This record gives sequence, structure tokens and C-alpha cells, in this order.
Amino acid sequence: MSENLQIRIENSFTAIAPEQWNALMGVRPGLDGAGYNPFLSHAYLSSLEESGSACAETGWLGHHLLLETEDGKLIGALPAYLKNHSQGEYVFDHGWADAFERAGGHYYPKLQASLPFTPATAPHLLVREGYDKPTVQKVLAEALMTVSDRLDVSSAHVTFVPEEETAVFDDAGYLHRTDQQFHFLNQGYAAYADFLETLASRKRKALKKERRVALEAGITIDWLTGDDLTEDIWDQFFEFYMDTGSRKWGRPYLTREFYSLIGERMARDILLVMAKRDGRYIAGAINFIGSDALFGRHWGCVEDHRFLHFEVCYHQAIDFAIANNLARVEAGAQGEHKLARGYVPVTTHSAHYITHEGLRNAVAEFLVHEREDVAHFNDILSAHAPYKKSE
Repeated sequence: MSENLQIRIENSFTAIAPEQWNALMGVRPGLDGAGYNPFLSHAYLSSLEESGSACAETGWLGHHLLLETEDGKLIGALPAYLKNHSQGEYVFDHGWADAFERAGGHYYPKLQASLPFTPATAPHLLVREGYDKPTVQKVLAEALMTVSDRLDVSSAHVTFVPEEETAVFDDAGYLHRTDQQFHFLNQGYAAYADFLETLASRKRKALKKERRVALEAGITIDWLTGDDLTEDIWDQFFEFYMDTGSRKWGRPYLTREFYSLIGERMARDILLVMAKRDGRYIAGAINFIGSDALFGRHWGCVEDHRFLHFEVCYHQAIDFAIANNLARVEAGAQGEHKLARGYVPVTTHSAHYITHEGLRNAVAEFLVHEREDVAHFNDILSAHAPYKKSE
């Protein structure tokens, strides 16, 4: 590239023009073969900030790297945050922080290149169409290291990196970490019954029974999206989120305003799976719709019913993916219980730049063994998937 380019740090998404940002991440499905990921949209990221969910007051100070031409055209970006804690990330480094603090170091603040509260793999090294992708990605990866050094932070972490981006970070000198999630992979099923036929007989019967029991109390399921997402619906869903989130995390991350903002800005990208009994909604799960994937996020309930969580979060997501020809369902972080419900283990990736040599060496040694353990555990889990065994 012959143009004079510069890296600029921007703290707020409100200062980034939506059309400039969205030109980087493929609002047209299929751009660059990556497809549309709703979590990268200006609508999603600005809603997190403006709602007070991910902002300086909650420990998520925007520190987004923007690569621009001399006339201000945005041609590349790496969304990142300056953080004073490790909450809401789903790639856990608390042990690293504790060890470094005990040794007399200061782990926080750190730089976190991630989608807040969102354990979904998505491109991080964003490049505008028409520009040399490898070159721009290399510049962005190296710029994050330079910014880390200048800020004198302990580290920079890029989490849930697509496998095709890992080589860029590896070449730049980041440490490579792996972990595990469970995804449903749609093999072109025409109907849910076709998916069931791929399962071993005992597993197929168990899923049928589970789905039947989940709805025995007269529960029905609604799919709500687009204009269905009224403020009244958001009030009800937020009640579920607060009830379950308060018990699970202590303090839920997302504010009520966040749901109003995404309902206003990206309603067609959202699917609420809502369970109704006796004329009122009692549980629900929020999903985000990409061009080739359904992303399950969180759920909540005000009544406990056997297997209802599995029905609302996992079985209904499979139904929706099959009905809408989506290639996969990403059901969020962790959860070996998803295996029995047709979700298979997949490897996730992250990249870590540690500025302190001693900490970097210790983490590098730890990651060698952790990667081996993740690969071994994935092999074991894959062998116990519910699908029919090949002859």
C-alpha cells in the first residue's frame, strides 16, 4: 500500500461513523467469505457503550485501534478496551493475574481486544474491502503490541480469534491459547427429524422424551424477532435475565437500556425464544442471527420446569437453524451437557501479548501443556458424541 496511514486510538464508538465502521465488517452477507456477524456491528458495540454496560464506569474503557488514510478514511480496525479487571471475558486469566500480583507485579490495567460479555468467535483484524488484507492485519496486530508497550500495561489479550487469524498473531509474537466450546453443525437437514435420524437410537429416544417433558406443564414456545420485540417484551425478558443472572453471576452485566437500544437498532438480528404458560411468559433466551450462524447468548426464567432450559436454549436453536438454513449454532461458553443434545466440541483460539519477560515465559510454558490438554479432552468428548458411529 502506497498511502500514508496512521493508527488512531478512539475511546468511544459514538465518535466513529457507523457507515465507516460497518464497511469493515461485512454488513453484506458473505463479504470476504466471513459472513455477517452481528456482534461486530456498530449497532451492537455502541449499544453496549451507550447503555452503560461496557464503559469506563464498568471497567471497559474503549481503546479502539483505527487505521486511517490521511484524509480520515477508515481502512482497518481492532476493537479493544483498557480494563482494570477480568470480568465478562470468558477466557480466564485470573490465575495469571494472581501469580503476577503475588510476585510484586501489577497485572491491571490490561488491554482486552474482545467483544464485551460475548464468547463468540469473530474477526478482530478488520479490513476494508479493496485493501491488502494480510498487510493491514499485520499492521493492526503489531500496533496493539506497540500501544501496550507505550501504555506500560502488563498485557494485551485478543480472545475468540478465528482460526484464520491465529497465524497473524503467531507471526507477530503473541502466545497462542486454545479452549473449547460446543456448536451444532447443520449438515443440510431439511427438518429436525432428519437431524434425529443421525443420532444413535438411545440418544434419539432420550432427546424426544426430554423435549416432551419440557413442555408437559402446558408450556408453549414463541419465536420473537423484528417488530415482535416491543418494550413490553424487553421488560419481561429483562426480568428473566436479572433473576437468573443475579443468582449466577452476582451482578448481571447488561442494563435494561441495552435491550431497548438493540431492539431499536438491530431487531432483525435478534431472536428471542420465549416460553409461555397460563398466558404469560415465564422464560426466555436471547440469540443473535448472523448470515450463517445463530449465536445463543443468555437465558432467564421466573419458573423452574424440568428440561425447560435445554428446550429454550438448545433444541429451539437447532430448530431455528434448520428452518432458516443456518450452518451452525454457537451456544456460548462451556457446558459438556450440550454434547448429548447434538452439539459437538470445537476448539476456540486466543492470542496474548505479555510485556513482562518473566510472566511471558511462565505463561508460554503453561500454554504448551494447556493446548495439549484441550486437544486431548476434545478427542475424548468427540468420541462420546450422540451421533451414529461409522461402520
